[in-house]
Amino acid sequence: MSNYTIPNLPLSVDLETKIVLKKLVSAHKALAELNGVSETIPNQQIIINTLALQEAKDSSAIENIITTQDELFSSDAITDNFASHAAKEVFNYATALKSGYELVINKGLITSNNIIAIQAILEETRSGFRKLPAPL
Repeated sequence: MSNYTIPNLPLSVDLETKIVLKKLVSAHKALAELNGVSETIPNQQIIINTLALQEAKDSSAIENIITTQDELFSSDAITDNFASHAAKEVFNYATALKSGYELVINKGLITSNNIIAIQAILEETRSGFRKLPAPL
């Protein structure tokens, strides 16, 4: 295992090169176009929720929580009716993701209480931070 050292900020690399600035202009233009198109969508939250659900599905797969698109879209979080336990876990992850995002938007930072609130959504418990050291 190599020992990686996180570099101090600011980096000694010049990021404002001609190439980067040109890409910045095209990225800004593309984001402006996307913003304009998004204004024509009647309920933008549908897209946000779908993206959060896809992120939750893919990230949960890393933890060996595997579900299908069919299970996700046939589940109903409002009535707490899920096609599988994995689908419920993915919905919890998506809910925690959106909750964390809202906390950052509203408060501008993440506090330890925010982390505990997000953990409570994920685990459906209020266990909080570990009191004992983790086993080796």
